[in-house]
Amino acid sequence: MVLEKAMGIFSQGFRGRKMERGLRLLEEKKPYEAFSIFAELAQKGMVKAQYQVAQCYLRGQGTPPSLEEGARWLYRAAQAGLSEACFSLGTLYAMGLPAGFDPAATISVLGTKSSPTDRKPDFGKALYWALKGAEGGDAQAKALAAHIYAHGPDDIKDAKLARYWYKQAAEAKTPQGLFGYGLILLREAQTDEDRKEAFTYLKEAADMDVGTANATIAWMYEGGVGVEKNLNQAAHYFARAAEHEIAPAQARYGLMLLKGIGVKQNIVQAETWLRRAAQNGHADSAAMLGDLYIRGENFHTSATEAFHWYQMAAEMGHTSAMRALGVFYLTGTAVERDEIKAAQWFNKAAAQGDRQADADLGNLILAGVTLPVEEQAALRDRWQKRAETGDELSAFNFGVCLAQKIGGHLDEKQALYWMSKALKSIVNAQYWYGKMLFEGKGCAPDPVEGLKWLEKAADSGMPDACVAVARLCLTGYDYCPKDHKKALELYLKAAEKGNAEACFALGAMYGGGHDIPPDKERALHYFRMAAHKGHGLAQAMLGRYLVYGFGGTIDREEGLKWLHQAAGQGVEEAKKTLQEIEGDSAITPPEKIVHA
Repeated sequence: MVLEKAMGIFSQGFRGRKMERGLRLLEEKKPYEAFSIFAELAQKGMVKAQYQVAQCYLRGQGTPPSLEEGARWLYRAAQAGLSEACFSLGTLYAMGLPAGFDPAATISVLGTKSSPTDRKPDFGKALYWALKGAEGGDAQAKALAAHIYAHGPDDIKDAKLARYWYKQAAEAKTPQGLFGYGLILLREAQTDEDRKEAFTYLKEAADMDVGTANATIAWMYEGGVGVEKNLNQAAHYFARAAEHEIAPAQARYGLMLLKGIGVKQNIVQAETWLRRAAQNGHADSAAMLGDLYIRGENFHTSATEAFHWYQMAAEMGHTSAMRALGVFYLTGTAVERDEIKAAQWFNKAAAQGDRQADADLGNLILAGVTLPVEEQAALRDRWQKRAETGDELSAFNFGVCLAQKIGGHLDEKQALYWMSKALKSIVNAQYWYGKMLFEGKGCAPDPVEGLKWLEKAADSGMPDACVAVARLCLTGYDYCPKDHKKALELYLKAAEKGNAEACFALGAMYGGGHDIPPDKERALHYFRMAAHKGHGLAQAMLGRYLVYGFGGTIDREEGLKWLHQAAGQGVEEAKKTLQEIEGDSAITPPEKIVHA
């Protein structure tokens, strides 16, 4: 009996020394030799060796990785009461083991390759093993039990037990326990002292490099919650959290670098962190990158880059990015001009409450752009409901639907009524209301009242209204005295905002034949502006000016290019000029040319 006991003690000592040798080999990066020792001891029933065999399978150290074999060996060690094995097995159950897999099945040291498919979390078993490990004193198991009670399925959740185990884990100084308990204290806090206590736990977790704890401490420093406000410390902890790929922290740190808040301004680094945040799914960061590339802010501008980031943000549901995409498609910036796509993006932004997008969409629809039929009824219904609540922009846009037969029947009388509800603050409504009165749409023609509203919109700088009133001033009517000087001023105001028709009209006015001094150089300038905007008649006039030398510049090659471009748009004047030029060996003398 004494001999057997002595032999047992000797055997245990021998196995213990062999186990220590295996651990040393593992530290010396000799995993194959270490695994061989652990496997031999595990088969002989040594619990700690069984745990090490499990870890080797899970990490792929000294043996091909196998989730199933790792779980089997963990189960055996956990059954024997090893608390760290209980924690690890509970973690595997929480993460999900392959469907139908039973770790209590026969163990094979040779192992099999695991598959990540069809894995199902089992929070009931995860909690069972976490509690078993926690009761055995394993600090990480306490934190796991707390996490499952706090975030598991509804039938398991228990706030009181979550608080209890988080506190136990915090007292054991586990990072996740400190973080979880700190969050609970912060949520429960009623006084500054309560918040200071929460801050203490959270900062300890952050200093143990828990990513989310770093982010939380950063926000607390930034807002002065539980600690004196300190933007330098906020930037420091945001940077640490950003390294953990926490997208909101990356975004915030990027913004601080961009603006020089709490840290020295560095636009290049700011762009890097915003880019990483965007790639991690942070829509605001993608939109900020779009802003950065389109506006510059001491950074090189790139419309192509801006479009890319706005598109990413828009596809993640970012409202202002949707509107920005609409503008890109509308103006043909960094992408082929497409009014239909512009309208679709404006519609998406408007559906999420963007009023400017709503206005832009209304303008496009008035210009003749239509949405797909399936979207029109919903758009009309949305605008009608908002209009009926007194929203002036929606009243105008609903009037647009009625006037343009969008999403339902045409009703110009009702269109006029709803536009009248928007006259106080919507310049576009003033213009279209005046236009409809002037043309007698939805009512008897009333040019006097119509002109009053057109002039009101022109006074606000609306280009189309300026052009409409200027035309009337050029000809002169009973209700609108002839006034070429006023017409010139209105055309100039519209041209400054890029209106092609106004640019053409200025070219024609400065070309001669109006009640202002002719100025051929300025005429050439404005014809060129309008031509580049695709105005056919302006292209024809620019071609004539360049071919015949009006405006002091002769450039036959460029002039012919513009004439051909205008002819391709069906401008008869351009076709006649080309026939005239190509029919003669010499260029027709300037005195025979009919001026604009």
